[in-house]
Amino acid sequence: MKRIQGNIVARQERRFLNWACSVMPEQVSSDHLTAFGVFGAVLVVVGYVAGRSNVDFLWIAALGYVIHWFGDSLDGSLARYRNVSRPRYGYFLDHSLDVFCIVLMVGGMGLSSFARMDVAMYVVVAYLILAIHVFLKNHVTGTFQLSFIALGPTELRMVFVAITVWMIIQGGDSYHLALPGVSGYDIALLVTGTVLFTLFIVNSVTMVLHLRALEGDGRRPLPAIEPARAAGARQASDIARDRRSASVQESNAY
Repeated sequence: MKRIQGNIVARQERRFLNWACSVMPEQVSSDHLTAFGVFGAVLVVVGYVAGRSNVDFLWIAALGYVIHWFGDSLDGSLARYRNVSRPRYGYFLDHSLDVFCIVLMVGGMGLSSFARMDVAMYVVVAYLILAIHVFLKNHVTGTFQLSFIALGPTELRMVFVAITVWMIIQGGDSYHLALPGVSGYDIALLVTGTVLFTLFIVNSVTMVLHLRALEGDGRRPLPAIEPARAAGARQASDIARDRRSASVQESNAY
């Protein structure tokens, strides 16, 4: 599987993760780090819900995003660093939990008193359909794309942390814009979700056109390249056999 990761902070992130792998105690496994990442997602929900009574609890949500990033980013890196990778197990578990955690974290934002739940679910749906695109592309091309237009999961978490800090600074009475019942936080989330939706549409159309160019328009069969190669190989074998047979006959004649 070829991994594409060209997000803005990829180099700095990789240097940190390599260092963290080198100093990680032997007792800590990739499964422990995966569980630590899920714990971070739970902290995000707790922070948002508790923030309904006291805005300072939102710092717990911000911390939860950092913990989730650390566990989610380091678990696979540690397995590869120690050469104990379990490709199918790790792939299935990691991305199943990614889906679960994004629902927890962004849904938690919707449970707060700062953002609307329907707007939060819009972001969740946009993230999930982009994730489906990534998984489908991996299946048909063997390429696992972790970033789009220099943005990846780490940058998305940074956006959520920034919105959370904005909530702490601005408070619950965020400026309502022209739309009634829609806060500035909702606008930020709507923009985030729309970017994810746009990435899904553009990349899906591009992939469909690419695959169509490779496999034709479905109105006429493609040239049978592989059968032709097989037929050519059989023909070459027959020619060689005929030449050997002719050589034997000539030998017998003498």
